Amino acid sequence: MLRDASEQRKRLATILAFCSIPLSGFVTDIYLPSFPAMAKGLMVSEQDIQLTLTCYLLSYGISQVFIGSLLDNIGRYKPRLFALALLVFTNIGITYLDNVFYICLMRIIQGMAISTLVVATRAIFMDIYDDEKRQYYLSYFTVVWSCGPILAPFLGGYLEKLFNWHANFYFLAGYAGVLLLLDLLISGESIPEKKKFKISETFDTFKLMLGNKFFMNGTLILGLSYSIVMVFNISGPFLIENIFNQNSVVIGYCTLILGFAWMLGGIIGKRRMHLPFKPKVLKPSVSQIILILLLLSTTLFIENLTLLIAFLFLIHTCSGTLFNNFFTTTMLQFPNNAGTAGGLMGGLVYIITSFTTLVVSSTGTIDSSLALSIRYFILSFFLLLAILYIIKIYRKENI
Repeated sequence: MLRDASEQRKRLATILAFCSIPLSGFVTDIYLPSFPAMAKGLMVSEQDIQLTLTCYLLSYGISQVFIGSLLDNIGRYKPRLFALALLVFTNIGITYLDNVFYICLMRIIQGMAISTLVVATRAIFMDIYDDEKRQYYLSYFTVVWSCGPILAPFLGGYLEKLFNWHANFYFLAGYAGVLLLLDLLISGESIPEKKKFKISETFDTFKLMLGNKFFMNGTLILGLSYSIVMVFNISGPFLIENIFNQNSVVIGYCTLILGFAWMLGGIIGKRRMHLPFKPKVLKPSVSQIILILLLLSTTLFIENLTLLIAFLFLIHTCSGTLFNNFFTTTMLQFPNNAGTAGGLMGGLVYIITSFTTLVVSSTGTIDSSLALSIRYFILSFFLLLAILYIIKIYRKENI
């Protein structure tokens, strides 16, 4: 039992857990610079390639809703090992497929595997540490996770240029394989007591969480914050190649810069955790709206990649700040049902994100910085409304 293990083994298991966290970002983002090459190689449209990401996000989201309560009943360790093995086989499998439909099926399976891995990993911190250390480690969760979106597209751009788009999935298989081996050698079961699965109790727990206004609105804000980042992820590669005439390496560099923005936002959010709730969450959202309006005004006259990325860097930093603040406060609403709460929260976040990416990709080709800016503004406007509403809820609960 990991909970009763030596401090050294706990430390190694914690390091391994943190090494696992970026894998979800890698699976999501590493092949983004290869979108144009995949579309040409598979002879399909931009929307078809974007659908592989939407299918993954939707599967990832829906799976998390249910996997949390399952892991509270059967444990974390064996499901985690099974998920890593699935990732090895599905990533290798994608390299042999030339039909986008079957690639989408593989991505759906990967969404299920990653959701199992993420929820199990997140619950480890809740299982083996006390309240103070839980908050400490969870505040780093977003920062560490952001290593995936930062490094993955940058690495993917070079892999695609040096080899081809298949190399991205070989890398993912190797990453998952190494984690699987280390998990077998180091980790173990962390749940202090497995809860007997009872459908009625599970539904009651879901009902309690779904009825918690702060939890649900915090989850909505997390989904919208991440959706703002995903606008560039699904449309940026095509925009950079088709409008600015740049290759996959430049796409990787642009996504690397914006990944740093997300990490910087997470760090800023961590440093602002001590502030009163209203200024802590309202200022980043208002700043984001102002920045997007400035970007909209600028793109009416100038079509410049450097200027676009500079504005998006600041906009993504605001999203990262909001995400970190709401991730910690929302996750800690139900510490005694960590798996279920984490699964439901994470699942709904990715369901929201998959819905928004589907809407964005179905509204037509984004063929200018102005068209991209308009999508950003619409999402940030809804995000601001959600934040104003949760401030109202917070004020009522703390009167």
